[in-house]
Amino acid sequence: MRWRRDRRVPERSTLGVRDLAAEATAGILQRPARSLLTTLGTVLGVGAFVAVLGLTSTAAGQISSHFDALKQTTVTVTDVGDGRERDKDAPAPVAFPGDADQRVTALNGAVGAGVFWPVSLSKPVIGASVAVTARSSGNAGDLPVYAASAGLFGAIEPTVRVGRVFDRFHDRRGERVAVLGAAAAARLGISQLHAQPAVFINGAAFTVVGIIDDAERLPELLLGIIVPRGTAERMYRPPDPTISPAQMVIRTRLGAAQLIARQAALALRPDRPDLLQATPPADPHQLSDSVSGELTGLFLTLAAICLVIGAVGITNTTLVAVLERVGEIGLRRSLGARPRHIAAQFLTESTVLGTVGGLTGTALGVGVVLTVALVRDWTAVLDPATVLPAPLIGSVVGMLAGLYPALRAATTEPLEALRR
Repeated sequence: MRWRRDRRVPERSTLGVRDLAAEATAGILQRPARSLLTTLGTVLGVGAFVAVLGLTSTAAGQISSHFDALKQTTVTVTDVGDGRERDKDAPAPVAFPGDADQRVTALNGAVGAGVFWPVSLSKPVIGASVAVTARSSGNAGDLPVYAASAGLFGAIEPTVRVGRVFDRFHDRRGERVAVLGAAAAARLGISQLHAQPAVFINGAAFTVVGIIDDAERLPELLLGIIVPRGTAERMYRPPDPTISPAQMVIRTRLGAAQLIARQAALALRPDRPDLLQATPPADPHQLSDSVSGELTGLFLTLAAICLVIGAVGITNTTLVAVLERVGEIGLRRSLGARPRHIAAQFLTESTVLGTVGGLTGTALGVGVVLTVALVRDWTAVLDPATVLPAPLIGSVVGMLAGLYPALRAATTEPLEALRR
């Protein structure tokens, strides 16, 4: 407190920015361990915020790039016939000609093509033994059976675990052979082919020639049994286009999908191109964005919980500091410090703690994203709109958390404080 020389009237006390910073720094450094633990909640909250958004964006980028590659190189052709012949009350044959694979692969830009459809079985009895009945525990009648042309494997790019896939010879001659998806093989208890195992479909034996583990396209085939198209046409009814139509999957070179989609129907059925509809696959970005949005929402909730915990920690620590420094507060008030100066000091301390926590959490979050991207061989995606404001979140949390303790300190009466 200073006195004017002329009138001997006390001037109002002031607290400069430098003095405020010095007081706040001294208050924080008096108890470094407590200050460090106080910032931990903010570090975790801001770190989780940055890491979640960064990892979600990075993973979504990888998913989108994979989907984009498949989208640009895949065309699907569907049998859209009415399912019945004009003069017979019976299902019409498949609209795809017998040499559909060869017709499409002759087009410029087509790499592989094959026809498939789910085989309709009434009361299916499927097992690895001829003794399996509809009521026995070994019946795997719920396994789907697919008819496929030999060219389908060149289109879906499967990973063969053991054996091989059937070829045009098996298809043309209607051989009773089968390729099992990994899930179907596990269900039937077939893992090796050296004993030439067979799978029995309604009493008919099909020799298993191969097991596939993965497929770039049509992953649903991994759940079922795949038999040659020619065999299915001879043994079972053709598919009904109104229920489970036959389809063709075409693998193209990059940039050729749209052209192949326009040419496929005419190349397959120049007499009735209207029976077939060729379209590129549906854009999967909406599904990818939906999944990413749900995961982001979940993890951001967890990050918000961490921030709340950090705010409670800062509030508690600052309040304890106020109670421990009541004597100091009373002395400063008696020397002329105004209530707002006391509030500003404690509010600055809590804001600095929050800012330090925000900066540390941001650095940790960015480090987590970069580490995961390096380990997974991904391209890290970090949105500046997410990373740059992250330290500010810590500052805001610290400031809000320090409001009550600062007001509590500002309203402390000097006389009562000195008595303590």
